Amino acid sequence: MEPKRSVLTIRVPEELKSRLERLAHSQGVSLNQLVLYAFSKEASNLETQMFFSRRLGQKKRSDIFAGFDLTLSKVKDREPFAPKMNSESRGLDH
Repeated sequence: MEPKRSVLTIRVPEELKSRLERLAHSQGVSLNQLVLYAFSKEASNLETQMFFSRRLGQKKRSDIFAGFDLTLSKVKDREPFAPKMNSESRGLDH
């Protein structure tokens, strides 16, 4: 079942509309697809910002970094993880 769709009419400056049309054309998508993507991405960015603002509250930056450093100090020293790559996963088999 497809999600319900609704129509949203917005007014934008002509120059912005032209820029969006050029971007959509260069990406090979419709203006509607480009704007839907941009709206979705910005909504996600704003939601993420609100989440961290609530989560961190009024904590000072120095306190946040001190907590981060404390957590990292509890991790044992070890080599960074590096996945083994074979020729197939690197695309070298063609």
